[in-house]
Amino acid sequence: MDWMQASIIALIQGITEFLPISSSAHLLFPSLLFGWPDQGLTFDVAVHLGSLLAVVIYLRDDLIAMTQGLWQWQQQKRLNSHATLALMLIVATLPAVFFGLVLKDWIEVNARALWVVAATTLVFGLLLGWADWRSRRTHSMAAMSWRHTLLIGLAQALALLPGTSRSGITMTAALMLGYQRQAAARFSFLMSIPIILAAALLMSLDLATSDVAIAWVQMTIAFVVSFASAWLCIVLFMQIISRMGMWPFVVYRLLLGAGLCWLLINSQA
Repeated sequence: MDWMQASIIALIQGITEFLPISSSAHLLFPSLLFGWPDQGLTFDVAVHLGSLLAVVIYLRDDLIAMTQGLWQWQQQKRLNSHATLALMLIVATLPAVFFGLVLKDWIEVNARALWVVAATTLVFGLLLGWADWRSRRTHSMAAMSWRHTLLIGLAQALALLPGTSRSGITMTAALMLGYQRQAAARFSFLMSIPIILAAALLMSLDLATSDVAIAWVQMTIAFVVSFASAWLCIVLFMQIISRMGMWPFVVYRLLLGAGLCWLLINSQA
């Protein structure tokens, strides 16, 4: 990729990583419409690290509080609310890790098709709208229980299917369990940290053991663009849902799904 392609794809990745609109669906468009090549391992590492830095900076107060809570737990031998939240995030991550290891090869072979992405974009978009409409939205994040944590974690495992949207399905699950929009989004963002970190570490190990030449210019551009766009999107998203709810993103997903169906029909014509 040249620097322009790297910038555009990093922008797409950064914008869609945390919004409930599916990054995998959007990343289909550059190759389908323009025939751009696969971004490669170095690019993937760069955009994941950029997105990770953005969410860590945005949630720095929560992360500092959880770190202090874990330290106090070890010192006082008494579990506190911040340490409990940190442990809950670990539990919420386990289903995605387990099913990812078990189903990775099957998903790569059977679930990367355009029709799968179109279907999941539409179905889970409608489910997000239904959850936002029907949710009681009475719980804050302080009300998070172990049962709810596990249920949201199981929902996150569905994001292994391309087009589902990791943030979208976890927010949907939290809304269905009665959490406020801001709480659902914040917990979803916290859940993204171990997932993105694990993905970045695995890809970095693959990169270190490969003979792939690192394109430092494109990698730097990808990191900066993905960081800036991801951080801005998180900030704007929290403002939008407090005023308008999830419906702008539901409508967008339906339009995106219709666009993917159009591409599917034209590709088979």
